[in-house]
Amino acid sequence: MADIAQTLDFDSYWMPFSGNRQFKANPKLMVAAKDCHYTDADGRQVFDSLSGLWCASFGHGRPEIAEAIAKTAKTLDYVPPFQYAHPMAFELAERVKNIVPAGLEHVFFTNSGSESADTAIKIARAYWAHRGRPEKARLIGREKGYHGVNVGGTGMGGIPGNKAFFGDMLTTEHLPHTLIESNRFTRGVPEHGAEVADVLEQRILEHGADTVAAVMVEPMSGSAGVIVPPAGYLKRLREICDRHDILLIFDEVLNGFGRVGASFGAELFGVTPDIMTLAKNLTNGAVPMGAVVTSDAIYDTFMDTERPHHAVELAHGYTYSAHPLACAAGLAAMDIYENDRMVERAAELAPYFEDQLHALRGAPHIVDIRNLGLAGALEIETAGEDPTYRPWKIAQAAWDRGMYLRFGGNTVQLGPPFIAERRDIDFMCEVLDAAIRSVD
Repeated sequence: MADIAQTLDFDSYWMPFSGNRQFKANPKLMVAAKDCHYTDADGRQVFDSLSGLWCASFGHGRPEIAEAIAKTAKTLDYVPPFQYAHPMAFELAERVKNIVPAGLEHVFFTNSGSESADTAIKIARAYWAHRGRPEKARLIGREKGYHGVNVGGTGMGGIPGNKAFFGDMLTTEHLPHTLIESNRFTRGVPEHGAEVADVLEQRILEHGADTVAAVMVEPMSGSAGVIVPPAGYLKRLREICDRHDILLIFDEVLNGFGRVGASFGAELFGVTPDIMTLAKNLTNGAVPMGAVVTSDAIYDTFMDTERPHHAVELAHGYTYSAHPLACAAGLAAMDIYENDRMVERAAELAPYFEDQLHALRGAPHIVDIRNLGLAGALEIETAGEDPTYRPWKIAQAAWDRGMYLRFGGNTVQLGPPFIAERRDIDFMCEVLDAAIRSVD
């Protein structure tokens, strides 16, 4: 690594969500990726225990995706998405529509999960305005929720550290999170806590249903440490929203395309939202892309207008919406998703992953273990006053032992690729155990 590091100006790149000072004093550089492993600058094979950032779940270096991107780059590098389009945009939208739960029919493309969250918020507010009810503008999120880092998603999100230094952004209400003491060390879906959803009813009564536009939640909150909703919780949210004529938005950016052991959290929990946000596995992480999928009722409200036929129905979009390279990657990723039975592979590996993860109970510092599908988290006891210190130390120790490990807040988080084998899960948990025991 010394040779590569000497050629780089580390100060020029301001790294996101990173301790820049610490990293640049001891850089961890990845130079290649294949299947379930990265290659670092020293030539070591490093197991990827989080599928990148939950986004390369079908395995790294998929030749089908690389070839599709290369072919498209040579023939159609860019098309303006405003008033013009290309065939792949419609092809990918149809593929997505046929995968998401029935009732979600119309796909709006973005470039990330953050953009998808902001787009969903704007669509929700504009929907009520188009229906002659602009006073329905209030938004409700959830504590510990994560909806990306744009202004809307940050406001809807419920992770305090992501807001602390930015002042007032989008004004929102927040429901309580569903981490309940009696559910500690639950395997899969917790039994207790569905009644936490009833706080939504209280908030609506406080403000009036005629002021509330939408509720946005992740079916499973991944970035906050794999917070799994209690049995019946999401159905109660759906019932309350229906009763008060409020839109329900599911952020499935992390959950979607197999991570929870089903195609989507909506499918797993039997609850269909009015709007769903997507990204990550949509292209297997190869090209940035996101999507927002809506019901007929929402789409038709925008199309049923007395304005001129050529008028823009939704004044929103991005220069790179439905970018040809992203669409090519998405179509190839959806082929892999379907042909290689990615949901089934994740579901088949999930019980073994669960067993090995919960076998770590009793190791030092672990105060909770949570899992759903191929997502898991270990909650780590705080050392002193900094809840992030031990997870950071554990991640450094894992890197030294040949594994990339994601840490966030007081958790370390796990989301191996769906193509992983049992031996990979064994290695992952062995490294975890050793890393945890190496930390004071």
